[in-house]
Amino acid sequence: MKNYRHSFVGIFGLVLLLLSATLHAQTPGYHLVKKTVIGGEGGWDYLTVDHDNNKIFLSHGSQVEVLDLKTHKSLGVIKPTSGVHGIVAVPKINRGLTTNGRTNTATIFDLKTLAPIVELPTGKNPDALLYDPYSDRVFVFNHSGASATAIDIAKGKVLGTLDLGGDGVEAGVSDGKGTIFVNLEDTHEIVSFDAKSLAIKNRWSVAPGEEPTGLAIDPSTHRLFSVCHNELMIIVDANTGKVVSKVPIGKRVDGVVFDATSKFAVSSNGEGTMTVVKEVSPTEFTVVETVATAPGARTLTMDPVTHHIFLSTAQYGETPAATADNPNPRPSVVPGTFMLLEYGRD
Repeated sequence: MKNYRHSFVGIFGLVLLLLSATLHAQTPGYHLVKKTVIGGEGGWDYLTVDHDNNKIFLSHGSQVEVLDLKTHKSLGVIKPTSGVHGIVAVPKINRGLTTNGRTNTATIFDLKTLAPIVELPTGKNPDALLYDPYSDRVFVFNHSGASATAIDIAKGKVLGTLDLGGDGVEAGVSDGKGTIFVNLEDTHEIVSFDAKSLAIKNRWSVAPGEEPTGLAIDPSTHRLFSVCHNELMIIVDANTGKVVSKVPIGKRVDGVVFDATSKFAVSSNGEGTMTVVKEVSPTEFTVVETVATAPGARTLTMDPVTHHIFLSTAQYGETPAATADNPNPRPSVVPGTFMLLEYGRD
């Protein structure tokens, strides 16, 4: 009997081990699908997917890199877009728009030919942007100008500018029903306004979050996901402005996306990680995974069809010595190493 019990325990343990391995295999986390070195020089900021035209657009220095969404093969560039920050695509009218931080302009371009159509004035240092299907407008968020510029992308004209107050305007989202929400970095707030009248609706604190940057929304549960520089994701009720939860994330965050299928809010942290937060219910949120990416990969975008996540970065060299004029120097970027990283869960 003694030997039998030992055999039984050994077999039972093996079954548990195999079951654990099987369950782990059935629930894979995010992993690197493809890494593509694009090369060239210059900094980077936002990137965006145009699934309808099988393209991905990446800001890079004074131009936009355009790649095939599946193969990552270069399809061309959009320029001049001096100090480009963000890109948005509106496939139904075959137009896209870039925000050009150094010239305080936005460039409308043809999604298929990539040819510029018209350059429009914006506020100071246009940065993040979004297309709102409810109002059929593009909203450009002017980081240093504390304002939002509304653009009719089909007609190629500026419709108006809204003063948001404060400074450090960051990313925004639409609820799809006429309200736009945007982060204000310096005042630690989310400001909401009417997409058509441009009237301010509410100003909500994201405390204990500080310096919010990226913003995402779950329109079905009316939850906003504001990622903050003090390593917190703040979840806010989009109806009342109440902070319903907070979860820890990585350092140097800049972007966040929400996947309505998986109920994952994913932040891109410049330290070289992604934090995956599960919306268990409208009042319960938990970190389910921290994914290693690469240093500098601080912004991200998601393909709404494949649910793959894309980030851009480059390799870093040495950090220059601090000086009186530059007490906090950034590490140098190795020329020719600008790259696209694609992650999936399949």
